[in-house]
Amino acid sequence: MGFIKDTLVVYGRIITLLPLLLFITLFMGKRSIGSLPIFDFLIIITLGAVVGADIADPNIAHIHTAMAIIGLALLQKLISYMTIRFRKFRNAITFEPTIVIMDGIFKVENLRKIQYSIDEILQMLREKDVFDVSEVKLGIIEANGIISVYKKRDKSPVLLEDIGIKCFKDKLPYPVIIEGKIDYQIISQLGTSEFWLMKQLEKKGINEINDVFFASITSDLELHISLMNSDTPNYIKH
Repeated sequence: MGFIKDTLVVYGRIITLLPLLLFITLFMGKRSIGSLPIFDFLIIITLGAVVGADIADPNIAHIHTAMAIIGLALLQKLISYMTIRFRKFRNAITFEPTIVIMDGIFKVENLRKIQYSIDEILQMLREKDVFDVSEVKLGIIEANGIISVYKKRDKSPVLLEDIGIKCFKDKLPYPVIIEGKIDYQIISQLGTSEFWLMKQLEKKGINEINDVFFASITSDLELHISLMNSDTPNYIKH
């Protein structure tokens, strides 16, 4: 009789916990199941341990498990807000993007820092349909461990020269403003200045640097700007 009772308790907890976990996952947002940053990964592991212990042991108070799940979700939401609001905090608890290939050449020192082997990088390139590393102008290992590849313009699947289109110089955009903060190192590398950048912003009617959420400049000094507040829809309608 006790076995049947415990079994019913376990099944009842599964039925009650799954809707709660679904709600919590939706509450945590897309980033928790998409890019999976380090802290979100730890949250998911902890959630699994808490739920698993509750289901396996009927003697554990069910309400305590539910409160633990809600507490973890609130903590994840707080950390997510802080990583979005404070860039230094975000850099402290996650990995920064790392350049591993530049103009077809591996950055060996960077590979060693992030503990990636050549074989791993080559496999990741093949998954991006890149079989020749010399075709890569820029390869970056993102914070989620996935490689982003920017191919050389003349190495596109269909060569522009083959269809009579002039091949222009690569225009790789460089981020110069992120969340209202100027990256002076990139400005210096591009051979320009903060004064020039502010003048360009003024031409576009932007007087406060804090109004800029993201801005990038190409090697030809073409400026792209995304403001903190934009009148675009929050979601795409199906």
